[in-house]
Amino acid sequence: MSEKILTLHPQGKNGVRIDLWKYQAVRKAIATILAQSSCTFTELAEKVEAELGAQDLDSVPWYTVVVKQDLLARGVIEELPRTRPKQLRMSARENPT
Repeated sequence: MSEKILTLHPQGKNGVRIDLWKYQAVRKAIATILAQSSCTFTELAEKVEAELGAQDLDSVPWYTVVVKQDLLARGVIEELPRTRPKQLRMSARENPT
């Protein structure tokens, strides 16, 4: 049985329990992508899927949503105000590495 992590939700809802290695892979991909520039969620999901490619993730977009919500809840990433569609970026107080 693999190690799991319970994710957080930015609105205080229940998180989900996922494999730690999947969380870490998606988190690293998101950090790498957002360290370069801000992007919409759709762009982020496409870039995460391209970055992870052959890894054994059942649904990269679903894991991207879950990890994105967790990182928003932890203050690691943030949504840019007054952007449509919403743009995501690394939080000003976070170091992307």
